[in-house]
Amino acid sequence: MCGIAGVIHLNGSPISPVVLKAMTDAIAHRGPDGEGQWVEGNVGLGHRRLAIIDLSPAGHQPMITPDNRYVLSYNGEIYNFKELRIELEAAGYQFRSHTDSEVVLNALAKWGLKALNRFNGMFAIALWDRKEKTLLLARDRYGIKPLYYGRQGSFIAFGSEQKAILAMPEFRHSLDKEALLEYFTFQNIFTNKTLLNDIKLLPAGYYATLNVGKQQTELQLTQYWDFDFREPKNPASDQEYKEELDRLFKQAVNRQLVTDVEIGSYLSGGIDSGSITAIAAQSYPYMKTFTCGFDLNSASGIELGFDERSKAEYMSYHFKTEHYEMVLKAGDMERIMPKLAWHLEEPRVGQSYPNYYAAKLASKFVKVVMSGAGGDELFGGYPWRYYRAVVNDDFEHYIDKYYDFWQRLIPNNQLKQVFAPIWKDVEHVWTRDIFRDVFKHHSDNLYTHEDYINHSLYFEAKTFLHGLLVVEDKLSMAHGLETRLPFLDNDLVDFSMQCPVHLKLNNLAEVVRINENDAGSKTNKYFQKTKDGKQILRDVMGKYIPEDISKAEKQGFSAPDASWFKGESIDYVKRTLMDNNAAIYDFLDAKSIQSLVNQHLSGSENRRLLIWSLLNIENLLSTVKLDN
Repeated sequence: MCGIAGVIHLNGSPISPVVLKAMTDAIAHRGPDGEGQWVEGNVGLGHRRLAIIDLSPAGHQPMITPDNRYVLSYNGEIYNFKELRIELEAAGYQFRSHTDSEVVLNALAKWGLKALNRFNGMFAIALWDRKEKTLLLARDRYGIKPLYYGRQGSFIAFGSEQKAILAMPEFRHSLDKEALLEYFTFQNIFTNKTLLNDIKLLPAGYYATLNVGKQQTELQLTQYWDFDFREPKNPASDQEYKEELDRLFKQAVNRQLVTDVEIGSYLSGGIDSGSITAIAAQSYPYMKTFTCGFDLNSASGIELGFDERSKAEYMSYHFKTEHYEMVLKAGDMERIMPKLAWHLEEPRVGQSYPNYYAAKLASKFVKVVMSGAGGDELFGGYPWRYYRAVVNDDFEHYIDKYYDFWQRLIPNNQLKQVFAPIWKDVEHVWTRDIFRDVFKHHSDNLYTHEDYINHSLYFEAKTFLHGLLVVEDKLSMAHGLETRLPFLDNDLVDFSMQCPVHLKLNNLAEVVRINENDAGSKTNKYFQKTKDGKQILRDVMGKYIPEDISKAEKQGFSAPDASWFKGESIDYVKRTLMDNNAAIYDFLDAKSIQSLVNQHLSGSENRRLLIWSLLNIENLLSTVKLDN
């Protein structure tokens, strides 16, 4: 687990080793165990190392093949590297280390691009072919490890974080206003844009190539893998699915226990992290576990259930782990916001500062931590979302209903007013087009309600999960901590995509019978079974975790900010967002935004996600000096 960076001068001018080192220094937090730079003429690759497997100097990067043809800078972990190594050794390849990095290098040398689909793990890769003078950039299937690239003037630069590119003195910083509007619609960015013009995020499951030898000047992007949720043509019995999930889940967790440093696990009060800990503890006794709780003295309503420390402690006792916890209070958000914004670089889904503190806690004791991310998206953990659109007239009606739900921050009818400072006319809001484009290869043959549920699972894996993964990477690597995600094991993901919907959701049959023309709200009818979702996972993991955990209602990891923003943190909110000179008001209309904020402060609306996003971007703008 590391950080990578690099640059190519398309005009042939030599790379400055000083600039390349500045790029790797900018992401030093990702790799405190070592650094390396490789420069040859107009090409430079840089690396920061977090040593996890084979801690010796033999794992130093950039790494070069014995024939000196290929140069690799790599970030990630390939959990099936031992199996691949055996195959490569049988083909005559020799190894100087015990790292997965060297396996990645030789696999790419032998199998080329086909190697990407053979890697079971997480990765961001930069490979330079000295013979053909070609660059390969690649990102893992699910987007666990980020990889940014930028093109300005006569150079192309790339890195694990944007700050590596921004370290180049000639790079100009300007706001991408389309990405800003996209974010304030979805609290996420679905395209490969970032908030900065000329910096893009390589999409998950893609690789990019640049043939400098043939005078190419733009990266050519190609998709090599995609999610494909669909009902099986010849389904097995329900019991066979459960037995297979049991086998694959154990296999996934045990695969990811391979390390030369100590490993721990997040442990909330939920089924996902609880299941991982339960299986890991069978072969890794007295493992360390970590949770963050919240001071609820000023919380109200549903927020009173947000602190899951007692459930985590209960499971820690059950699995005999060495458990650590911390309690977050209202002031902890304000305290960390400048540093948090610097590490995040751009806001994504959710209110992520609790994750920052969780990673900080874990990093004091271990170098690797396991997380339950992905369980909800693969096994249907958010049924109230899918049910919003499963009853529809056709695909376009489905898009309209689902799009309306995912306008998480500012509704379309207010965007024109909010963005007036930078857009005089926002008559055509194209974010619906962006939303629909997520399905551009997956909008055919929708005949059943299950088809629409699978489309919703696809959408959330491509967008919501991806946003969570970007945040998780930034916040764990801020502390030199590697996060592993057993739910995103290739075999387990393949199984989940072919698992029938009826094994994930138990309320679909009732939902589709609801008459949309009935008077009154349908909300209670949609959500009347609050323990819906992830049924097969609940059934299988019920053998390993306490029943009151496996059958509990879904609870996300969130602070009671709705209460804090209008209570203990109200002065911070007002001081930041009611100041007409705030940096955000160079782009957003102060009167419109402050009206929305006041709706929350008065208690008439819950605008916690909007307030969090505004605070985050305000702090972000203070870390990047824009040229426009």
